[in-house]
Amino acid sequence: MLAMLLDRPGQPLRAARVPLPAPQAQQLLLRVGACGVCRTDLHIADGELAPHRAPLIPGHEVVGRVLRCGAGVSGYALGERVGVAWLGGSCGLCAYCVRQQENLCGQARFTGYDLNGGYAEYMVADARYVFRLPAGYDDVHAAPLLCAGLIGYRAYAMAGPAQRIGLYGFGAAAHLLCQIARHQCREVYAYTRPGDLPSQRFALALGASWAGGSDQRAPAPLDAAILFAPVGALVPQALAAVRKGGVVVCAGIHMSDVPSFPYALLWGERVLRSVANLTRADGEAFLRLAADYPLRTHASAFPLAQANAALAALRAGAVDGAAVLVP
Repeated sequence: MLAMLLDRPGQPLRAARVPLPAPQAQQLLLRVGACGVCRTDLHIADGELAPHRAPLIPGHEVVGRVLRCGAGVSGYALGERVGVAWLGGSCGLCAYCVRQQENLCGQARFTGYDLNGGYAEYMVADARYVFRLPAGYDDVHAAPLLCAGLIGYRAYAMAGPAQRIGLYGFGAAAHLLCQIARHQCREVYAYTRPGDLPSQRFALALGASWAGGSDQRAPAPLDAAILFAPVGALVPQALAAVRKGGVVVCAGIHMSDVPSFPYALLWGERVLRSVANLTRADGEAFLRLAADYPLRTHASAFPLAQANAALAALRAGAVDGAAVLVP
């Protein structure tokens, strides 16, 4: 099968023919229909996240169809469509798993990082950690739901019952959250790279009340802010933008260092917190919402062999919405 391999961080992915994987106990063999390109993939490829295996097949926003079931798997039909997300497995026994916080499990395994992912024609996945997908989305438009949607939704939930929400970095996750927030009659304030007028127009077209550069101030204090841009310098700016009692959520797995800032920005019972990974319950809740409220997933499709071009476009901020690889 064709796969895109990361041999070493900082190097381009390499196209190679590799053996078809065989499903082990509790695994499904999937034919990949589409795989989203996530900023986390970029952090792994660029070495901003320490490598966990080499060579590695990246990709954790995978839509695939069941070709074969390993021992112990039940409830899945051949040809059935499923989604594979970032959380690929957890121990199920530690204090975090017992408390329904499997996203914090110290032995968690992540798709496209600890486990080979979906930048390939086929892959295996633990049947206990895949999701059934809403029927109203084709493969390309379903793929971004599996990380941009899931992680974004977890961050959105942590922001609490905010009426005015600021989204810093208007990419794959923010463009989905903007639609959910507007569906729930909330106001969205979109922050982009300074001067990025196309992204600002994109945000306004999706219902944002205001869009501007991250160096600008919104016309009203925010109840909450969610940071998707991996820029630590935005943390003090977001704290300054939220009202007393407001919440700032850092939604990325990687962020540059947060600079020191005056305690006055945090005072007033403002809350600063991070989001780590996701749980299966997050996925089920979000996908139910996506089934009930059809989201306009904006996706740019790239052939699998052009994975490096897709990563370069994401790195340059040249993608409105999400980039998706199609074998």
